[in-house]
Amino acid sequence: MNISIEQLQLFTLNVGYACHNGDWNWKDVRSPFARLYLVTEGTARISLPKGDYQLTPGNLYFIPPFVTHSYQCDSLFTHYYIHIYEKNDTSPSILEEFDFPVETPASPHDIDLFKRLLYINPFLKLPASNPKIYDNQPSLISNIELNLRRPFCDKVESRGILYILFSRFLKRAVAKADTSDSRILQAVAYIRRHLNVPLDVNILAHDACMSKDHFIRVFRQETGDTPKAYVIKKKMESAEQFIVTSDRPIKEIARMVGYDDCSHFNKAFKAFAGVTPATYREQHRE
Repeated sequence: MNISIEQLQLFTLNVGYACHNGDWNWKDVRSPFARLYLVTEGTARISLPKGDYQLTPGNLYFIPPFVTHSYQCDSLFTHYYIHIYEKNDTSPSILEEFDFPVETPASPHDIDLFKRLLYINPFLKLPASNPKIYDNQPSLISNIELNLRRPFCDKVESRGILYILFSRFLKRAVAKADTSDSRILQAVAYIRRHLNVPLDVNILAHDACMSKDHFIRVFRQETGDTPKAYVIKKKMESAEQFIVTSDRPIKEIARMVGYDDCSHFNKAFKAFAGVTPATYREQHRE
């Protein structure tokens, strides 16, 4: 994993301890932040696109941002949780660039790290376990601002604890390989690093030393998307995060993902998310 630690900009949005008894059942949850759990007692299940997972004591679990998932719990279940926000205005996203294991064994002292993180951040506990209550724009912005206002010593300690716990998953993380073709892999990496500018398929094809038609055909064979569709998807995913975690004007967000024409951005976003950026933001304010 040849990356700089300076690229890693993770913050604790929420941290707490939860005790459930058959009441942790939520369907189709999708959030702009990642989730990290340490199970302490009982069992539950999480349904992810890659399969169903049984949550058991002594293990850590990680759910990346923007991954639709569901929870099932029919008995006693206790766990510590951390919600992780990645500050990523224009640089590549570590959470986006790698595939992480869903489950990994907890180290003997990980529970003490959770307890310490909760102790120095008691105000970051969730008000309720229902994602509809806490997964909205006002709550996200409020928690981001709380992080910024904390004493510097608490910021340093919190970041250190979070990085230690996250490192458990980094050990087995692998770079996302949308393709096995080195030319397309290079194009994919370039796209992810340059979401803030317009991207021309002709230039991507030229850099890959391929004709435009051949590049489009191979790109689609390798990734399942045309270059244009892939670029739009990645830009819209980035826009989603900016919309729900900031009060930036829609026009500014459009520019941040490479759209000088806001009406063009609105049309592309609606085709991707089913609603306009303004409506999407309103839905996440409820």
